[in-house]
Amino acid sequence: MFTLSPFKIYLIFTVVAYTENIIPPIPGDVLVAFGGYLAAEQIVGFVPLLTITTLASVFGFMSMYWIGAQFGYRIEVQRSKFWLMRIVDIKYFDKVKRWMQRWGQGVIVANRFLAGTRSVISLVSGITKTRVSTTILSSTVSSFAWNFILLGFGWIVNENWQIIGHYLNIYGRIVLGLIVAFIVIRFTIKKVKESRRNKGKKN
Repeated sequence: MFTLSPFKIYLIFTVVAYTENIIPPIPGDVLVAFGGYLAAEQIVGFVPLLTITTLASVFGFMSMYWIGAQFGYRIEVQRSKFWLMRIVDIKYFDKVKRWMQRWGQGVIVANRFLAGTRSVISLVSGITKTRVSTTILSSTVSSFAWNFILLGFGWIVNENWQIIGHYLNIYGRIVLGLIVAFIVIRFTIKKVKESRRNKGKKN
């Protein structure tokens, strides 16, 4: 029997959805999937839960954006010595900066689907000072779509909602693998073209 009141459940989901944008190890996605099960059991409402988790995610994203905008120079200079970079995975930092330079707001729209890089994307968005209104909109679209999918899966699989966590881990590895492969291929093609161009000039 579920002993927590709906209000307390909503509060827990709000706190976790917000905090997982700042402290990545928090398993927010698995909790959202569990929320789909709770909604299917009519313990909480699907729409209120989707709304709360989406808004909390956006606020979390924009909190990291603010930190990036305020302390961007110190982060760039101090790198791993800056207190926040002890929590955020710095190995994605330069990679995300390149993504932002190339795809801009598209990276923010996709951020919820890019496991392991969410906090870095919001931080870099602040450092590069992307337009605030557009960033909020992009983050909202990303959070709404991702949370809707997780809640929907949790609703469908019902009592077997735990299996979603397993598949999320697999999904995260595949996505990061594809991104790395894409970057390597693009870099290789660019170098080959430059090499051919240089040879052509010499001839």
